[in-house]
Amino acid sequence: MAFVEPVTLSARGVDLAPLGLDHEEGLRAAAADGALWNIRVTSVPEPEQTRSYIENALAMREAGNRFAFAAIDSASKKVLGCTSYHDIVPALRRLEIGWTWYGKSSQRSHVNTTCKLLLLTHAFETLGCHVVGWRTDNFNFASQAAIERLGAKKDGVLRGHALRRDGTIRDTVMYSMRSGEWPEARAQLLYLLDKPR
Repeated sequence: MAFVEPVTLSARGVDLAPLGLDHEEGLRAAAADGALWNIRVTSVPEPEQTRSYIENALAMREAGNRFAFAAIDSASKKVLGCTSYHDIVPALRRLEIGWTWYGKSSQRSHVNTTCKLLLLTHAFETLGCHVVGWRTDNFNFASQAAIERLGAKKDGVLRGHALRRDGTIRDTVMYSMRSGEWPEARAQLLYLLDKPR
């Protein structure tokens, strides 16, 4: 039995469903909403790479080190983007959240906060994780701010850690949250979701 079993998570008009090939057209449209593949510091697939992006995610799921979700509007069934558990280490009850992106029209809305609430609740309260981590490009300041808003702590920077799509080498900023920090982080996420926008 896999540490992360297929599950659909839902709250506040957003569903996180296991990513599959049936999401290809919707994921391509979400990426086109803002031409997100042109952003240097993200992993958004180019339109013609959407199918291989999903196939790669499914292969990683089979290997047990990534479980990707399609973020979907509950009412319209429109695919809004993608997010994943990855670097899953069952023996440590640790995983990371990443490979996250949403179409431009879903950015700066409740979608990302809702998805993080769903993923963190499932990780800490169902899977019994001790630690949830994040990593992001050192130049992806928006992502760093979003991770810090969740209540994650900055662990440090891995220098010369990974290749970007353009062939340059990035430094990776690492964050984490421990299970004992989750109750306060959960309260903050609910506060952010409930306050008037």
